[in-house]
Amino acid sequence: MNNIYDILQGDCFDIVQRMQSNSVNLIYLDPPFFTQKQQSLKTRDRQLEFSYNDLWESEQDYAKFIHDRLAVLYHILREDGSIFVHCDTHANYMIRVILNHIFGHDNFRSEIIWSYKRWSNSKKGLLPAHQTIFFYSKTNQFTFNPIYCHYSESTNVDQILQKRTRDEYGKAVYARDDEGEIIAADPKKGVPLSDVWEIPYLNPKAKERVGYPSQKPILLLEQIIELASNPGDIVLDPFCGSGTTIIAAKLLNRSGIGIDISPDAVQLSKDRLKTPMKSESVLLQKGRKAYLNVDEEALNIISSLDIIPVQRNQGIDAILKQNYGGKPVPIRVQRQGESLHKALSLLHKASQVKGALKSILVKTSDDLFDLEVTDIPPHVMIIESPAYTVHKVLS
Repeated sequence: MNNIYDILQGDCFDIVQRMQSNSVNLIYLDPPFFTQKQQSLKTRDRQLEFSYNDLWESEQDYAKFIHDRLAVLYHILREDGSIFVHCDTHANYMIRVILNHIFGHDNFRSEIIWSYKRWSNSKKGLLPAHQTIFFYSKTNQFTFNPIYCHYSESTNVDQILQKRTRDEYGKAVYARDDEGEIIAADPKKGVPLSDVWEIPYLNPKAKERVGYPSQKPILLLEQIIELASNPGDIVLDPFCGSGTTIIAAKLLNRSGIGIDISPDAVQLSKDRLKTPMKSESVLLQKGRKAYLNVDEEALNIISSLDIIPVQRNQGIDAILKQNYGGKPVPIRVQRQGESLHKALSLLHKASQVKGALKSILVKTSDDLFDLEVTDIPPHVMIIESPAYTVHKVLS
């Protein structure tokens, strides 16, 4: 049976009521968040602007809007189906109450925290770095495919690979055979997926970004779809926006139905379906350590300074927390076997990019060539590392 993909234009409240009851396996919706703002964003080429209203007269007005649509969605969900409702702190307290009322408190499965890193802002208070996804099923006979993750670096894997049992006092101990040898545990698949998902937010240069406000990464939707549906199932997104859910469904061999009230969003979703494009995440593929390539020896030399280490920058090892003239102060440590000319050139180039008015180069060894004062850019200050100073004095 071939999968079907359909993008419908209109209010999901009206369209869903015309759909067959108990016909959809999985529903994901990313409705307006009650931000009380007009949400808008232009495409990368600045040729198109997508927008939608998230303005409401009152909490009651918003709550009724969400309640009416969740109520009709309940009837088209199969008995083994699930619903995932995306929200944030603006209205999660209202949405949770509505979901309990319609789906029942006993069918609440998880409050998923989507955690991500974003640029800081000037808002007073803690930086918002997560959103919430409520996971409910229609019954307790819901489709669920466990996903396993790698063990953390702090996990003692040796202990996990050894079978456990209870002693006469009920305490967990290693199981042993008749000869007293520890018994190996059954093969392990990893750590079951938790309710905190660290999936990167779409950066401005991500190839799948299309300029739609509140666009979510395909990786996030893929995880939801893999978790709560099977190949060939029907996935519905009644607020499909740019069509990310339907793209993810297609990539995972599911049928997809998208609904949106905006004709522009519907056309955008249809266009994306023709040539699905997904951004891969180095963070998820290789882990956070893949981003750590700062020179530890260089950092040790300048550890007494109040600095911020800089990753993935050939010319800079760190930046002083204290600015100079309103600009950052880059620092570079001369490497072993590296001429001072080379270190100076790398620091100078990187400092120009950052518009630095003052930079610091830490000298660690005798130069292979003499460095004339005229060779030193006026913004660069050269200082000696303690080890080099001691070595010079003793020599």
